[in-house]
Amino acid sequence: MRIYLDLCCFNRPYDDQAQTRIRLETEAKLVLQQKVRDGACELLWSAILDYENSRNPFDERLLAIQQWRQMAVSCVMADVGVVAEARSIMAFGVAEFDALHAASAVAGGANVFVTTDDKLLKNLRRFGGLFAAPPGEALAYLENWYED
Repeated sequence: MRIYLDLCCFNRPYDDQAQTRIRLETEAKLVLQQKVRDGACELLWSAILDYENSRNPFDERLLAIQQWRQMAVSCVMADVGVVAEARSIMAFGVAEFDALHAASAVAGGANVFVTTDDKLLKNLRRFGGLFAAPPGEALAYLENWYED
């Protein structure tokens, strides 16, 4: 199984952990990353992740996130096809950078697109061309919690 984590997902551990939702999403995201380390799933990376992360004003966070690029099985470049797909995704109300993330996930063959952005989740579900989920739901999907 191949997963794509967008930048807000990678940044979740740096958010205020006093909120229950944020703490649970952080834990699920960390478990997903451990699954990548263990080889239980594959991480997909993209040029848009590189670009957005390069703009991170916190060097420590930038470097920690950047290290995940090495764990990725593939890095999707923002070629003509990805940009065209992003444009079609934008028609569903998805912002430009978010659409580029989603288009990269589609191009890279991601089984699940993981984000903590509620508006993005809502709009990607309308798009329908990509399974998008918050970290906990993505973990449930990966581990087949509801298959029985």
